[in-house]
Amino acid sequence: MTGLHHVTAITRDVQANVDYWAGFLGLSLVKQVAGFEDARQLHLFYGDAAGRPGTLVSFLVWQDGAPGRVGHGQPAEIALAIPRGRIGDWLTRALQHGLSVQGPLREFGAPVLRLRDPDGIIVKLVGTDLPDAGWPAPPQGLSGVTLWSGDAAASAAFLARFGYAPQGTEGGVTRLASGRDVIDIRDAVGFVPGIPGTGTIDHVALRVPDTAALQAHRAVLSDTVMHDRLYFASLYVRDPAGLLVELATDGPGMTVDEPADALGRSLRMPPHMTDDIDLRLQLPQFALPGEERRPMRDLPFIHRIHAPEDADGSTLMLLHGTGGSETDLMPLAHRIAPRATLLGLRGRSTEEGVARFFRRLSTARFDQADIWSEAAAFAAFWEGAVAAYDLDPARLTVLGYSNGANFAGAVMGLHPGLIRRAILMRPMLALDPVPAADLTGTRVLTMQGARDPYRPHAPALNDWLVASGADLDARVIAAGHELSQDDLDAAQGWMAT
Repeated sequence: MTGLHHVTAITRDVQANVDYWAGFLGLSLVKQVAGFEDARQLHLFYGDAAGRPGTLVSFLVWQDGAPGRVGHGQPAEIALAIPRGRIGDWLTRALQHGLSVQGPLREFGAPVLRLRDPDGIIVKLVGTDLPDAGWPAPPQGLSGVTLWSGDAAASAAFLARFGYAPQGTEGGVTRLASGRDVIDIRDAVGFVPGIPGTGTIDHVALRVPDTAALQAHRAVLSDTVMHDRLYFASLYVRDPAGLLVELATDGPGMTVDEPADALGRSLRMPPHMTDDIDLRLQLPQFALPGEERRPMRDLPFIHRIHAPEDADGSTLMLLHGTGGSETDLMPLAHRIAPRATLLGLRGRSTEEGVARFFRRLSTARFDQADIWSEAAAFAAFWEGAVAAYDLDPARLTVLGYSNGANFAGAVMGLHPGLIRRAILMRPMLALDPVPAADLTGTRVLTMQGARDPYRPHAPALNDWLVASGADLDARVIAAGHELSQDDLDAAQGWMAT
């Protein structure tokens, strides 16, 4: 048994990805699963309705992640098979959706439309002699992939052992055929090397019938890594040019953990992962085409929204600590207010490669210009988010930790009246000089750690809040700079009053 099993790429926007692959292309979403290597990384599989090998395209979701760079040592194009006579229908459909499209072109004698998905990945629709299933109809599976290789001859020789034989050359591309599909190898000598990231294809998987065949390949290949992916067993290996190739078994298939008529409808967990609310809170939510959805807006801060099924109209806006992300505080916030909508922000300043809400110059000295600039951006975000997501400002509470708490305090000084309710965990006063501000009507809970090395810097913030007219509840928690159960208990009690 030869041919492609699946292709795996990386996306930075799960909703745009679903809208394109399940919406525009019409493929079936046959699996949504927490990542086997990193459960906080959603993994989506598209294919035919049964999720058969040879039809599958999968995406690792790096939500709002950094883009990669396409270069040698990577797959660069995904080709999907359509009936030859439907090229015109797909061209019209692409134009109706406002998509940029090249073609029809001819590649190795076949008509081809070249498109790009929302991440910029090249998707080719290749006209073949498949039977026509009518219109509209999704592509009928993978017809091929294009690999960029710094050693095309070595890559071709490597793939020959898996049933791919030379079929011809066109320009700088050598075509290998398996009988089911093709692999095109572009001679990429002189190109820059690829860099993993969103908008790139991670690897190509080839079909093997069973684990016995997988073990036979493992016995003769070097530097392999074997995994049980529940839906198939797999073996990872790199070809002589550095391209990552996976060998994947045909079984047991996508129906091993959910019925055939419900594939892809619910989030699945790998067997070795604990299915808990904390994990689900950190995975991005999305809607299938036709389902009710919350449209996401392009606002000054990267952000993530988690809406519970029984939302009560309140919102917790989350500001992480140094090195955190927009989802770090979601498990804690959900425990504080289980029915609140959670809106997590990602700080835009960086320090040694980690995210912050403003830069620091030393342990207790901060970049004041950066604070002012980021506070203005936050005020714009606040106004945009309230309008775009129909949030009730009177029921909006800011929850900040460490750098995020310091930032919330600074925003209250520079934009008084914007934040009216705040829970600040391990905060300190960041502004210098401290502005006069009228915080009448603002409720604030501050929580310092009794053993926190930053605690000596904390009283100045509490004194300023009181002097500015805030309704302050200042507490000392039996902890260090880390968060504890006492923080949760205090926040729950304060929110209930």
